[in-house]
Amino acid sequence: MTFMIRANGIALALGLALAVAGASAQTAAPPSATSTPHSEVVRRIMGSEGYKKAVELFDREHDRWVNEVIQLTEIEAPPFKEAKRAAVYAEMFKAHGLQGVEIDPEGNVLGMRRGTGGGPLVVASAHLDTVFPEGTDVKVTRKGTRLHAPGVGDDSTGLATLLQYVRALDAGGLKTKADILFVGTVGEEGLGDLRGVRYLFTKGKYKDQIKAFFSLDGGGVTEFATGGVGSKRYRVTFKGPGGHSYGAYGLVNPMAAMSQAVVELYKTNVPAKPKTTYSASVTGGGTSVNSIPNEVWMEFDMRSESAEELAKVEKRFLAILAQAVETENNARSVKEGPITFDAKLVGDRPAGQTDAKADIVLYATAAYAAHGLKPEYRTGSTDSNMPMSLGIPAITMPRADKGGRAHSLDEWVDTEKESNLMVKKTGLTTILAVAGME
Repeated sequence: MTFMIRANGIALALGLALAVAGASAQTAAPPSATSTPHSEVVRRIMGSEGYKKAVELFDREHDRWVNEVIQLTEIEAPPFKEAKRAAVYAEMFKAHGLQGVEIDPEGNVLGMRRGTGGGPLVVASAHLDTVFPEGTDVKVTRKGTRLHAPGVGDDSTGLATLLQYVRALDAGGLKTKADILFVGTVGEEGLGDLRGVRYLFTKGKYKDQIKAFFSLDGGGVTEFATGGVGSKRYRVTFKGPGGHSYGAYGLVNPMAAMSQAVVELYKTNVPAKPKTTYSASVTGGGTSVNSIPNEVWMEFDMRSESAEELAKVEKRFLAILAQAVETENNARSVKEGPITFDAKLVGDRPAGQTDAKADIVLYATAAYAAHGLKPEYRTGSTDSNMPMSLGIPAITMPRADKGGRAHSLDEWVDTEKESNLMVKKTGLTTILAVAGME
């Protein structure tokens, strides 16, 4: 996961869903105070003996969950090289009794828990990949209830939590109308560009059957994401004739064109709402300090909660590149050749939003309220972006309560028991409600 931010705009619309705020800003109205169809379904689920047995497993197998977080973290899963972790995760799916376990052509791990046939297919997922390159030391260290290691939270903990959901459903003998497809996806991070979930929805064997999607990513007892931040990422290469820094002085310089592009980009005004951003991020090129470079490159990142605003900043960016090259070609000699540029799109995450009145949001809101919580609705950049952009209801739920330093070598996740049990209870309740517990 890249990030999560509060989506205040959706809170008003969701307020009418269940009037969850009640008298306190922190605690939802008690279940008896609401009587919507969604809250009634949630109360029926939570009152069942099967559900009670299911959530008892979270308590009983807490240490097993911690151990699986460690086990999965210590299997490298660098960008585009998730196969080793995928193979282990597939065996875990098989050991948990999921049907039709397979690794699809893109590398996703799939396993089905069959329903009674009365509902559409529901997906519950977490991502296999991390941002860390091959050879990174992923050994986990413990400090109290905290686990420290690269990728320990994002998203190794999500994968382990997904396994607990499978075990809890079995422990409670719970049946759902819908089939539930459990998925470990590849390529969620960085230049993976959502390739796993993109394949699932556009080419995979279940692509036309999925009607609801859950991603386990991020943290917080009260948070889930209903919006997806879109992004455009470019690697731009500027080329020119090059030459000796003294002897060829006066020739066009691709570094000057690139610098001009960065300066002009940072004059661009973008809206605070919907939040829209841009960044000049990574750069390289040239051959020596006493040479005019013949080639330099830079990577750029643009994001927005709005597909329309993202398109605007992208259009402006491409115009700036063309103008920067033209300016340099007019400023210095092109007798040995002009400056040119090549803008390669290396990342394209679609923006999206799950309607505040969609069942998946209303059930999640009801589940949080029934557990005495007031949900915080967020916008993030996760696997849920893909189904959201296709109009398929999706939310991203927390994998654990607390964590920090994501994408850094000192990343950590807190495995304190009680708050993490609450995360799992609200998650399981929501999945059962959407999948239609019998």
